[in-house]
Amino acid sequence: MAQASARHILVDSEAKCNELKAEIEGGRDFAEVAREHSNCPSGRQGGELGTFGPGQMVPEFDKVVFEGEVGKVHGPVKTQFGYHLLEITSRS
Repeated sequence: MAQASARHILVDSEAKCNELKAEIEGGRDFAEVAREHSNCPSGRQGGELGTFGPGQMVPEFDKVVFEGEVGKVHGPVKTQFGYHLLEITSRS
């Protein structure tokens, strides 16, 4: 079964998500932005979600993590929790 590792930043609005994505693409460290802005408890660990398989995260998350480009920041991705920026750190 496929496995992936990812980190994310969860915020309340698409606008905030786009603003943070621009900061990261401009050179800010993803983990630093996650610690400062993420509404998810994982923000304290720089947004690290660990390793997981298909079906362990919400469908919107799964689609990006198992189909998107590794090492790239994806988003905004809307889920029932809010808006996410996702970075796939590895996939096998």
